[in-house]
Amino acid sequence: MSTLPPCPKCGSEYTYEDGAQLVCPECAHEWSADAAAQGDEDARVIKDSVGNLLQDGDTVTVIKDLKVKGSSLVVKVGTKVKNIRLVDGDHDIDCKIDGIGAMKLKSEFVRKV
Repeated sequence: MSTLPPCPKCGSEYTYEDGAQLVCPECAHEWSADAAAQGDEDARVIKDSVGNLLQDGDTVTVIKDLKVKGSSLVVKVGTKVKNIRLVDGDHDIDCKIDGIGAMKLKSEFVRKV
């Protein structure tokens, strides 16, 4: 059983094949199966804690006190982090935090400003 990619327009997982096209039943978006195969490599979707899409260069706010592993420092709630970089891995955000330095954060603990 092959799995079809989600809809690139609305993100629905209920896509189906119609000849050479892929169709989304929720938003009626149609696209070619060839384009979907090529686009999967470049499409990296990272969302914040409330579902907003994050991009390189965004400013985010920390929504929970985060202990810095290996030290006694804590990143406090409400800390603004400017100019983030998205990376692959468990911690999806590379950034610099004033007073702490270079950090890696998980997107589930930030909110886009």
